[in-house]
Amino acid sequence: MRNEKTEFNLEELNQKIFVQDEILALAKENSPRLLSKFRLVDPDFFKKLSDIQPNLKNSELIFCIYLKLNLTTKEIATYTFVTPKAIQNRKNRLRKKLNIASTVDIYKWFNEF
Repeated sequence: MRNEKTEFNLEELNQKIFVQDEILALAKENSPRLLSKFRLVDPDFFKKLSDIQPNLKNSELIFCIYLKLNLTTKEIATYTFVTPKAIQNRKNRLRKKLNIASTVDIYKWFNEF
């Protein structure tokens, strides 16, 4: 019986890793499917964001996904074909919209969110 449970947990873990890898690949490709795939995997994430700020645009939601994935400013800039300065500006605008204090690490905020 214990072996079956271990096998199930391993299978579940492998599935989670596969989904995480798929989402990361979509992010790296700047794929338009990223938003819909992430919605399927973590619908609560968008519900919580909507509770804080119901008027976020899809582009802002995608940016939130990048932050949730813990991608660096430079990585996001590379994947989205913009400058790191543009990403910093987007982070600052998002902080204001979501009422995240400038003293709070935005990555930590999204990871605890």
